[in-house]
Amino acid sequence: MSRRQLLVDEKKVLKRLESLGKEIVTQILKGEPPKLVIPVRTLSNTVWDKKNKILRLGSRKAVRDFFDIGESKRFMQTVLMLSIVIKARREGDYPTIRDLYYTGKHTIEYYDEFDRKRREETWNDQRESNAVIQDIEVATGLLREHMGIMHDAKGKIVGNLVIRSKGYDIDLSKMGSGAYAIPPNVDKIEIRKVDVDYVLVVEKDAIFERLNEEEFWKKNNCILMTGRGQPDRSTRRMLRRLWEEYELPVYILTDCDAYGFYIYSVYKSGSISLSYESERLATPGARFIGVTVTDIDEYKIPRNYIIKATERDVKRAKELMGYPWFKESKDWMKQLNLFIKRQEKIEIEALSGHGFKFLARTYIPNKIKGRKWIE
Repeated sequence: MSRRQLLVDEKKVLKRLESLGKEIVTQILKGEPPKLVIPVRTLSNTVWDKKNKILRLGSRKAVRDFFDIGESKRFMQTVLMLSIVIKARREGDYPTIRDLYYTGKHTIEYYDEFDRKRREETWNDQRESNAVIQDIEVATGLLREHMGIMHDAKGKIVGNLVIRSKGYDIDLSKMGSGAYAIPPNVDKIEIRKVDVDYVLVVEKDAIFERLNEEEFWKKNNCILMTGRGQPDRSTRRMLRRLWEEYELPVYILTDCDAYGFYIYSVYKSGSISLSYESERLATPGARFIGVTVTDIDEYKIPRNYIIKATERDVKRAKELMGYPWFKESKDWMKQLNLFIKRQEKIEIEALSGHGFKFLARTYIPNKIKGRKWIE
């Protein structure tokens, strides 16, 4: 199978899930204490891979020992969730993360050493069950999407490409005024044809809709995407595939504030919470085309479009300056220092101060053709 046909092999997925369960069974049959060894998913165990320019999970591992009172509950939660996921895969079901939470949620009643009746919940809220799903991901090397677990996908894409899904060819250049909703499991999509010069990802859904309505992607021969704010896993995976498999240049457009800058870094370098999946979700070749702090003066943004940054904005900008993936870039340090000094921010819509067509006809093309991006 070529690298451009990364369709999920359901049998291999099931086999890998089952192998984790078999490890526990083997331990028990040998008379050994059952345990699971799982990489630690914490900020302290997240490292910056300078060579590949992505966040990675470090080498620290946690041992979930059934006979360790401090780890026994998490061990049992993991085994319970694993059994539910395996059952779903065997039966061809596609549960949501909420389905899994409710399916595994029940009360265990027992008596303590003083003969008092006690009750214990398998998990108290969905954060617990979600964390267990992530444990299974890092233990098996599978994305939850590969396991058939559904989530709220929110990304959209349009442009000159043809995909194949469930036996149907879908031409994403023929979506009318709409766009193709990126599904939860992007690796089940076969990308059949791509005929574009680059990919443009915009932070905001409203800007995506405007550019789509203006047929920006057709006039500029590109793919237009949005993750509608902080991108979900599926949008990030789709972008990674287009960059990796077709070597397409990738440009990111966000608001000029610390949160927009961080959204760009999530696309490019990965996120701290999902550092264990950066190799499949991050796009190290992504370039930031704005909006930047220096654009305020360069494009003479009208004063009524400029917003005063809040204390929270400034604090977040200072945090970004401490991240190595920003610190290594002189251009980014310049923008962040200027943001903190001026304490001003603007939205993409501020460019409308020069007319509603300015963004599509002038700003984006000039940024790309003039190589005025930040990496």
